[in-house]
Amino acid sequence: MAVANQKGGVGKTTTALTLGAALARQGGKVLVMDLDPHGNASVHLTFYPENLDYTAYDLFHAEEGDASVWDRIIKRREGLVFDFVPGHIRLSELEVDLKDRKNKGLILSEALARVRDRYDFVLLDCPPHVGVLLVNALVASDLVIIPIQTDFLALYGIRLLFDTIRLLNKVLPRPVRFMALATMHDRRASACRRILRLMRDKLGERVFETVINLDTRFRDACAQGRVIFELDPDTRGALEYSQLAKEIVSHENT
Repeated sequence: MAVANQKGGVGKTTTALTLGAALARQGGKVLVMDLDPHGNASVHLTFYPENLDYTAYDLFHAEEGDASVWDRIIKRREGLVFDFVPGHIRLSELEVDLKDRKNKGLILSEALARVRDRYDFVLLDCPPHVGVLLVNALVASDLVIIPIQTDFLALYGIRLLFDTIRLLNKVLPRPVRFMALATMHDRRASACRRILRLMRDKLGERVFETVINLDTRFRDACAQGRVIFELDPDTRGALEYSQLAKEIVSHENT
């Protein structure tokens, strides 16, 4: 599952990490990958790229068929219920590094095929701009989750991502599936409630029933280098991402 939106600040990294933890807590074997050169997910979990010998960047430069690269880039730590691949600022160099490589949009999907039997779910925290990384993530995914903050600017911004998906669907053998997720929702604000209604009217069944409301515990978790379940599994945000995980499993089983 790719977690993608070309607008920043909509809860993309929070969704990738918290949903990954929720799926793992419900019994799934989960891998989360940070494909954003900014490395927000990596820093959140205190995997500082400058201190690491191997990151997601190395996956895109590995020899074709080299499954051992996964053992070098996958990280684990006490208390973290999923496996994690950190990002690196050098991911931004891939546009130049791969410009002459054939089938460069398939690198990630081919690499993931070598570890597919290890995991029930793989979540990809995507960069906010169109390029070789985002294309690799969309092509590799069975489902694209689009976190959308319930305000007008965030809703307007997803048009860019939809344009990218439409372009890919013209050349891919199967269309890219996507679902929108309402995030950072403030039920007290009439404008937020109106945007949520508009999302449901425009996208219909492509909007998750689960809504992620504002919860200050997400900030607390980030400040401590943890996911929210490690702080308080019964807080609103944790319960809502647990509900989202159940909704996704239910979708996949139908």
